[in-house]
Amino acid sequence: MIRLQKFLAQCGLGSRRACERLIEAGEISVNGEIVARQGVTIDPERDRVRVRGKELALEQRVTYLAMNKPVGVVTTMRDPQGRRTVADLIPERVPRVAPVGRLDFDTSGLLLLTNDGELAHRLTHPRFGVDKTYRAVVRGQLEADELAALSRGIRLEGFRTQAARVRVVAAGPQRSVVDITLHEGKNRQVRRMFEATGHTVIALERRAFGPLSLGNLRAGAVRVLTAREVGALRRAASKAEPPVWKSTSRSRRATS
Repeated sequence: MIRLQKFLAQCGLGSRRACERLIEAGEISVNGEIVARQGVTIDPERDRVRVRGKELALEQRVTYLAMNKPVGVVTTMRDPQGRRTVADLIPERVPRVAPVGRLDFDTSGLLLLTNDGELAHRLTHPRFGVDKTYRAVVRGQLEADELAALSRGIRLEGFRTQAARVRVVAAGPQRSVVDITLHEGKNRQVRRMFEATGHTVIALERRAFGPLSLGNLRAGAVRVLTAREVGALRRAASKAEPPVWKSTSRSRRATS
């Protein structure tokens, strides 16, 4: 048995609180009867749950995918401008899923997709502090004070970024390669952070989301997460506060 709002969240209808609001609005029925109160439990194997008259299929309850999003693909399921979207990369016969957060049009790398609304909410909410690691190729060579500023947090228009973990992978007068790990993910935040230090981002790739790494997944490919990976994501999203990081940075090798 499972609480109704948890079942709805696992079906991709949003966080548990959002699903509770659907129940309160009288939009959920179980076995043909409108549910008018919270706390109802159901048997997903036996009970028929409908949302606004549409039945939730059992096979659509929990699906977890990892995608290597290429540059030039929009992180939406449909685009009014007719651009290529992540939905175009998902194989046929996969249950309906939605992106967990987003990657910009010109950013590539690891993107999670699921219909588990509760987990998606926890993975993206700053309160739970799930790490996102990006590899940035930037113009020029960052100075020690610029790296320290990135680590401490930078004042951008409208807000100040939280502390970040920064590691210089390669450095040279023309360009540098830097890994940066954040707890938050505001609009174009990584690019704006580097631009605030005077360095334009040439290329940006997300290499990890919490405990999950991009690995050797080729650009445009999609794979199903293992049960162990899903468990690791759930554990990462169970923490109420992000860890405190110390500022660290170093260069491994020079590049041109």
